[in-house]
Amino acid sequence: MKGWLPLAGVALLAALAGVSLLLAGRSASPPALEAGPVEASPAAILAAPFTDGEGRAQVLGQFAGKVLVVNFWATWCTPCREEMPGFVKLQARWKDRGVQFVGLAQDDAAKVAAFGRELGVNYPLWLGEAQVMDLSRRLGNRLGVLPHTVLLDGQGRVIESRIGVYHEDALESRLVAITGK
Repeated sequence: MKGWLPLAGVALLAALAGVSLLLAGRSASPPALEAGPVEASPAAILAAPFTDGEGRAQVLGQFAGKVLVVNFWATWCTPCREEMPGFVKLQARWKDRGVQFVGLAQDDAAKVAAFGRELGVNYPLWLGEAQVMDLSRRLGNRLGVLPHTVLLDGQGRVIESRIGVYHEDALESRLVAITGK
């Protein structure tokens, strides 16, 4: 009669270990957070200088009239890697509906180019020195964490500033609400 008690204890421990491994294997992302106040004018946002992969000067103002999804990211950022495939899909679906994605990184140009090829990124990935994180902070990312995504209207006004992973379905719903399309 007492022989089953140790076996039951071992079985219980094995079950708990299995549940723990199952839960640990899930890639649960922390919820995205609304960012702090914006401290940049639309003109300053649209004129901020960046460079593309070939070293050419670029500004967000070239997309005036479009809803911009500006994503601050880095090649070493795991949550950035998690959300970017959804951004690729959304860019493909929304490019003809007046929406443009742009990725801004303070990172090594070769790493950014390789990362973009690896994930099949179909939108511009631009670089900047200190101005990338400076703009991110002025757009509400006081802690300087990544990823940080900002939605801008066609005049460069901030519609939303969000810290953390922006999941594809949530962003698509937001784009529908913004554009009415």
